[in-house]
Amino acid sequence: MFKRLKLIWSYRNQFIHLMVGVPHYETYVAHMKSAHKDQPVLSRAEFFRQAQDNRYDAKDGKISRCC
Repeated sequence: MFKRLKLIWSYRNQFIHLMVGVPHYETYVAHMKSAHKDQPVLSRAEFFRQAQDNRYDAKDGKISRCC
């Protein structure tokens, strides 16, 4: 029962993060360790900052957010 609740909680957190535009950090770490072993893995704070920059920063004078 506890494992099932933990899994549901994990999916809930991932859904909320994606809903507000923040990718899941653990998924990123797993991907980096399997596909990009030669590159360093960002810390959680660096990852969050990069995700926010990618979503909200203006690039070449273009705003990349929806509103």
